[in-house]
Amino acid sequence: MTVRQRRFAMITLVVMGVSIATGLGLKAFQKNILFFYNPSQVMAGEVPTDTTIRVGGLVVDGSVKRESGSLNMEFEVTDNAKTMTIVYSGILPDLFREGQGIVAMGKLGPNKVFEASEVLAKHDEKYMPPEVADSLAKVKPNTENKL
Repeated sequence: MTVRQRRFAMITLVVMGVSIATGLGLKAFQKNILFFYNPSQVMAGEVPTDTTIRVGGLVVDGSVKRESGSLNMEFEVTDNAKTMTIVYSGILPDLFREGQGIVAMGKLGPNKVFEASEVLAKHDEKYMPPEVADSLAKVKPNTENKL
């Protein structure tokens, strides 16, 4: 084997090794990626049903319903175009309020009811999760949403 052939063989092995490592890395990332959807996308059927996703929007005033004696609750979230129902069992963040922006992580259940495993609320008066602000701006760019 000449020097040129050995060099070519080494370059080929390095390229193959990097390609395999990249492929394995991308495959591992696919399981950990959480896509963000707004209520309009969920109601339009753009959301996979057996995948963990994030959904965000504004909590609809008067929509929070708690089961007495348990941590189960139901509330609605809107992007000012469509509204969807979220069910959650657990303690909500202290800053969770009606009319405020939230992001919920979980899976889409039957009848397009989102079953949240975690709910995140904004942390001060001027902050809104970037995904929620972007989706609200796309749906109704001229509305003012406590950004």
